[in-house]
Amino acid sequence: MTDHHPNGADDPRTDGDAGAPGSHHRHRGEYVWPRHRVAPRYIGGAPDGGGEADGGGAADGRSGSGGRPPRRRSDRTPRRHAQRRAGQAAQRRRRRSTVFALLGLAALLVVAVIGGKALWDSFFGGPPDYTGTGDEGVVVEVASGDSTTAIANTLYNRGVVKSAQAFLDAAEGNAEMSTIHPGYYQVKTEMSAASAVDLMTTPWARVGSVIIPEGRQLADITTVQGNTTPGILRLISNASCMDDHGSRDCITVDQLSQALAASDPAQMGVPSWAIDRVREVQDPRRRYEGLIMAGSWNFNPTDDAAAVLRTMFTESAAAFEAGGISDAGTRTGLSPYDTLVAASLIEREAPPDDYPKVARVILNRLAKGQMLQFDSTVNYALDRQEVATTDADRARRTPWNTYAMEGLPATPISAPGEKALHAAENPAPGDWLYFATVSKDGTTLFTESYDEHLANIEKAQAAGVLDSGR
Repeated sequence: MTDHHPNGADDPRTDGDAGAPGSHHRHRGEYVWPRHRVAPRYIGGAPDGGGEADGGGAADGRSGSGGRPPRRRSDRTPRRHAQRRAGQAAQRRRRRSTVFALLGLAALLVVAVIGGKALWDSFFGGPPDYTGTGDEGVVVEVASGDSTTAIANTLYNRGVVKSAQAFLDAAEGNAEMSTIHPGYYQVKTEMSAASAVDLMTTPWARVGSVIIPEGRQLADITTVQGNTTPGILRLISNASCMDDHGSRDCITVDQLSQALAASDPAQMGVPSWAIDRVREVQDPRRRYEGLIMAGSWNFNPTDDAAAVLRTMFTESAAAFEAGGISDAGTRTGLSPYDTLVAASLIEREAPPDDYPKVARVILNRLAKGQMLQFDSTVNYALDRQEVATTDADRARRTPWNTYAMEGLPATPISAPGEKALHAAENPAPGDWLYFATVSKDGTTLFTESYDEHLANIEKAQAAGVLDSGR
């Protein structure tokens, strides 16, 4: 179908035909190029010059056989669109591949972190480690604040484990590791890490750990009924025991007693304010009384008797100072050593809730020049003790019997604890001069009246508090 000029009859060019120059006749789909421009290279259409079939060859005045076929709309554009879409799709695929590769790498890193140790162990056998339960006994110290790593390094340095890392691996996830506290532990050289963990988390590995109960004396106490309460020296002796190829190796009570008798207080770690008072005491068994504070203590059981006692005195002295014993005199008028003596009496005379009142009774009686008359001071010098003392016991003159002397005893009579020391340093306000425990549950009545005090003693007797076992 031809596309004629819409108004060919009015065309001003009347002297030409369809093939002549200037002719406006063309087929639909053909491009008409000016004569002065070179026609573009043929891209699309029939390869055999099929443009002549529709008369296109005469459109520019050249024969169909000598000229180029007319340019038809090229299919380059849709092909380029297809290529562009294919490129974009490939780019998206490359981006997805990159993301997947990164995710895969991240997963590999996680696996490496979590399973790296197991993989390492499977190829290289893990950190160096001994086998078996060990050889020779050795004592190691866990210091305050030590981490598991610090413990592992200590064991490695002492030849207990072959590597610190082996111990850390064996300890990982073991809840029993929390039972390891500062102190000394007896283990063995060349133990497997697992055996070292197992041993250190058992109670019997702990050595040199001693608990001094409040009110204990250095020596054992025997009651008139024949019951014996272990003294501080015996508690220390028991805590010093170590396993020696199946037998127990301990510092004996006699060795500890001899060390006390042969030592000078200035070389034993006692507080400076106690040295002269200790030297004045003639009885070597009692001159260091009260200078080991009640509480939990650690010492190296491989030390000799004197060194162990020095540790106990030194650490107790630090605890006394930390509690403020040197400053208490500004409130009580007592020296630090007399404060310690008063605290030891308080410890033995009443229940803890009444400690501050007993401290006030002591100060009130000392201020009046009145004898203290504490049964605990009578008992201290006796070979056999009980709450109810006899007239003969109370009449005996000793450096401690406050029925037979004014003022405080020559030394403390027991190991005071923190509460008794705090009470001696901070007495309760009051005018009391007397007190009596009137029931076996520890109820104690205080008064400033001697007549009331006698009535309270009758209550105690009726309740059986003062019954004698003799």
